[in-house]
Amino acid sequence: MSVGTSRLHDSAVKHVTGQAIYTDDIPEPHGTLVGYLAQSKWAHARITRIDLAAVRTYPGVVGVFAAADIPGVNDVGPVLKGDIIFADSLVEYAGQALFLVVAADMKTARAAAKQAVVEAEELPALITIEQALAADSHLLPTETMKRGDAPAALTKAPQRLSGRVALGGQDHFYLEGQVSLAVPGEDGAVLVHCSTQHPSEVQHLVARALAIPDALVTVEVRRMGGGFGGKETQASLFAAAAALAATTLKRAVKVRLDRDDDMVMTGKRHDFLIDYDVGFDAAGTIQGLKLMLASRCGFSPDLSGAINDRAMFHADNCYFLEDVEVVSYRLKTHTVSNTAFRGFGGPQGMFAIELVLDEIARHLKLDPLAVREANLYGSSPRDTTPYGQTVEDNIAPEIIAELADWADYGRRRAEIAAFNASSPVLKKGLALTPVKFGISFTTTFLNQAGALIHIYTDGSIQLNHGGTEMGQGLFIKVAQVVATEFGVPLEQVRITATTTDKVPNTSATAASSGADLNGKAAQAAAIELRGRLAGVAAAEFGVAVEAITFKDGRVFGGDKSLSFGELAKKAHFNRVSLSAAGYYRTPKIWFDRATFSGRPFYYYAYGAAVAEVLVDTLTGEYKMTRADLLHDVGDSLNPTIDLGQVEGAFIQGAGWLTSEELVYDGKGQLRTHAPSTYKIPTAGDMPPVFNVKLVQNRPNREDTIYRSKAVGEPPFMLGIAVYQALRDAVASVAPNGLLPRFDAPATPERVLMAMEAVRAELPMSAPKVAAQ
Repeated sequence: MSVGTSRLHDSAVKHVTGQAIYTDDIPEPHGTLVGYLAQSKWAHARITRIDLAAVRTYPGVVGVFAAADIPGVNDVGPVLKGDIIFADSLVEYAGQALFLVVAADMKTARAAAKQAVVEAEELPALITIEQALAADSHLLPTETMKRGDAPAALTKAPQRLSGRVALGGQDHFYLEGQVSLAVPGEDGAVLVHCSTQHPSEVQHLVARALAIPDALVTVEVRRMGGGFGGKETQASLFAAAAALAATTLKRAVKVRLDRDDDMVMTGKRHDFLIDYDVGFDAAGTIQGLKLMLASRCGFSPDLSGAINDRAMFHADNCYFLEDVEVVSYRLKTHTVSNTAFRGFGGPQGMFAIELVLDEIARHLKLDPLAVREANLYGSSPRDTTPYGQTVEDNIAPEIIAELADWADYGRRRAEIAAFNASSPVLKKGLALTPVKFGISFTTTFLNQAGALIHIYTDGSIQLNHGGTEMGQGLFIKVAQVVATEFGVPLEQVRITATTTDKVPNTSATAASSGADLNGKAAQAAAIELRGRLAGVAAAEFGVAVEAITFKDGRVFGGDKSLSFGELAKKAHFNRVSLSAAGYYRTPKIWFDRATFSGRPFYYYAYGAAVAEVLVDTLTGEYKMTRADLLHDVGDSLNPTIDLGQVEGAFIQGAGWLTSEELVYDGKGQLRTHAPSTYKIPTAGDMPPVFNVKLVQNRPNREDTIYRSKAVGEPPFMLGIAVYQALRDAVASVAPNGLLPRFDAPATPERVLMAMEAVRAELPMSAPKVAAQ
């Protein structure tokens, strides 16, 4: 049985030897041209004149395309309109595309673009969340989720704290940037090779821009060099630009962004401003909570509605909140439209509640873990979320207990306290934080998938489905499912590129649902084919269909057997179809937006992390010295792949909250648009002691594919433990447990300033304590 065994990523050898073919590696048709997108230098301006005459006549330029050249809709908004392909009369962020220059080489295209005359009337620009709040600049309606009476509970609570924290965004920094290669075909058709997580959406939006039927556009992607959500919607603009040029010029056109342009032109993780007001008792149990989550959405809706919804859904994390009110502001700023990123708003919501619990613990001088445990979901009535979903599969308490024991949390906390007391310069910090992450698209209709399986007469199997491979190991997992269903070696299943002309109208590979959806769809196709083959075998062997078994590459019935290939050939001779399409849609889920209640998630995935850090109090520099992770994946489809996902997600989550700082200047220009100024974690940031385990013997209680659980996004939030460990280290130098506002990312500069603030006992930095 292939499922449940550790198998290498299907492209592992190709990755490390450089043989893996990405979009930019596809052999280009003769005469392929390249496109360069000219960008706005203003964050907010009304264009008064664009003169592209000198661009069009520049030596080597083959074509120039602006808004007026788009035959269809000048918009690639995935849900709501607003994501303009080429700005026409108004620009709304620095870096917005103005026009496309097509030439034989990039040097020529770039040089030509500089010849454009663009004049504009600069308008006031809102760059920060604070500016947008002050201007009442809302991109989408404000949403409120509440249960009970939070204001009354706060008034009655024995103790009360309030405060504010700023939470930064994050660039996806995928290794492969945005790239599309458009190849024109007959009758106005176009094939787009695109680095995208959502081929069907790219297909539909390209067709809309070109004013042609969807069926004339085929989008194909074999693999991406990383996505993390940054290629869920953001690829469409570049694909549409390439397709526009290709179909007009009747030549293949490639649009490929370099790193700087990619970082400037594409959306990020939403940054948040978080206000909290919390009431609690002497044990730290929350009595009432009000949260304000204000996010910078940028200039257009993109996916901000669903992202901010998920932030609200995860503002409880693992904790029961009886009287709670969460208000979500979705703010318009004149910056790039922020977009999907691993966790899709969930990390921001979890960050908020983990911060609140840590503040309570510091105020009460209690171990933060004890306060977290006091607030965990439990049995009825403490088992229902603020949005009305019952937490039926709560294993957070046992995961926390197992991890605390395995990581020796209690002993290490005592040792760290002793170390800090005797070490004047170097301080250590320790934290344990849990994760409860809902699995399903919160936009219900996206929870569906299709697959297509062909069996050839030699017994080889070709697999195609709507999921995309971005390095996460989805393809090998689904192939393992198919191999298991047919009882054949994994090597007998050939994985093929995702393409819209094989499996149409698919959902994005996102929301951690890739294996859940596509695995089930592929299983459905395999079961149908296996049934047909079993009928052929039963007739051949003279036994009942129920007696047929598939195992070790052979098909058995009574005392007779055939190889899988021999049976496939017999099926073909008997005119039995060897192709099948499979379909799956997630059951049980529903959501009522009017009441902000329902069951948006099929199930939850859990985990917990212990992080330890060492901080230099003179410089603010620090390093992670140890991490212990315990994560729930149900019955793993592929333990090696899942472990890799947990490890990578944790490090990426730690990077978000420590080193990855996005800096915009007052004019809305992104100043951190290259690895020289934007610092992702490297191999040197890995803790020297790094222990990772998967929860054992805990199959998913829901009927998922082989009782597995999603693993793409949930472990990202384990990185919150690193931020909390840094807070713990800062607290060690604070008199009377004072904690200042400690924004994220916790760069060394911020850590140093936090330590200086608590040393100076600045009361304005601390959370406000309400008089009771």
